[in-house]
Amino acid sequence: MTIRKKSGVFDLQANNTTVGREIIAGITTFLTLAYILMVNPDILGNAGMDKASVFTATALASAIGTMIMAFAANLPVALAPGMGLNAFFAFSVVIGMGYSWQLALTAVFFEGILFIILSLFNVREAIIKAIPDNLKKAVAVGIGLFIALIGFKNAGIVIGDQATLVALGDLTSGSALLAIIGLIITTILYAWKIPGSILIGIFATTIIGIPLGVTNTGGFSSPFSLPAAPLFWAFDFSNIFTFQFFTVFFTFLFVDIFDTVGTLVGVATQAGLIDKNGEIPRVKQALLADAVGTVAGGMLGTSTVTSYVESTAGVASGGRTGLTALTTGILFIIALFFSPLFLMIPSAATAPALIVVGFLMMQAVGGINFKDPTEGIPAFFAIVMMPFAYSISEGIVYGLLSYVILKAVTLKFKDISIVTWILFVIFMLRFFIK
Repeated sequence: MTIRKKSGVFDLQANNTTVGREIIAGITTFLTLAYILMVNPDILGNAGMDKASVFTATALASAIGTMIMAFAANLPVALAPGMGLNAFFAFSVVIGMGYSWQLALTAVFFEGILFIILSLFNVREAIIKAIPDNLKKAVAVGIGLFIALIGFKNAGIVIGDQATLVALGDLTSGSALLAIIGLIITTILYAWKIPGSILIGIFATTIIGIPLGVTNTGGFSSPFSLPAAPLFWAFDFSNIFTFQFFTVFFTFLFVDIFDTVGTLVGVATQAGLIDKNGEIPRVKQALLADAVGTVAGGMLGTSTVTSYVESTAGVASGGRTGLTALTTGILFIIALFFSPLFLMIPSAATAPALIVVGFLMMQAVGGINFKDPTEGIPAFFAIVMMPFAYSISEGIVYGLLSYVILKAVTLKFKDISIVTWILFVIFMLRFFIK
């Protein structure tokens, strides 16, 4: 028996990648999710938090979680405060329920602590293994549609409409026009198999946006800015034993578990890292990185940190190892001191990258068994519910619920594992416990 010696910290040779390719992938991932540095302070600012402090906390917590992912799990996955969870934090917990943002941060902190415990005892790993193979592929496809929708929405190509729910925006001017130009550039470069085509597309689109008035250069005098102090350890433990606090805590817990599970499955599938048993390598370490990132985020003053689906942009650029994540983490640190420069990149410049990645992730649909209704219908629900419900976790929920129901009524009980049954019961209970 021959034992293969590991080639370096990130084992680049075994993953058929290079240092240059990994760095380009890490930069691409960072640029596609750098919007969180702008959006998160804006959202949490509605809860009364200082935006400059939240900016610092966002960058630091993202860097911490992403670097742990790089070295502990060696996966090309970046972490940052989750979209949706930050909106729940600000608009539901603080504004809707009337709690302080300090109490909301406390819920985030305890959620992270529990996540660490669940990860150490392999509970979250068991959840990932319980997702059937066809559903794992469907999750990748659903995420592809979901992030493509995010790209179209961020660019203004698709807008909300009261009559038809969604409609085309004005494609002849502004962000939508710039995004279409960027999409043309990026797809041509990709079709020509130009290395780093997505990254080049982001840079080119940003530059083109200057004369179009979309890339904001107003007030730009220096790219350098010292970071503000984070809201460190700003907790409120006075109401942690109330039922309302438990409701807030459980909501953070539930959404983060399945957003993270869905993202890891989707990114690993896209990167070709799923092994022959349908499992993600070093998933326990990946889940621990997510949990520690959440604890760090709560301590520094930001909402739940989770694995980011935009990591697929880096994967599409060739990222396969933790060196991609390390590059992204370093850029988060750099962003602390060069925020004016990073804030110049408009969402219209990153939207084409998300749309192209959506196309790439659709390829997993070919491996789904649609001929068996008990496999194909759950996969279909998982795929469509992610963009329609605007939630990765909801796609997993409805996919797994329909999987268990259809397998049970067709007497295919051997296809349902014990963990899958437990998840089914938990998912059903959420409809009755508000």
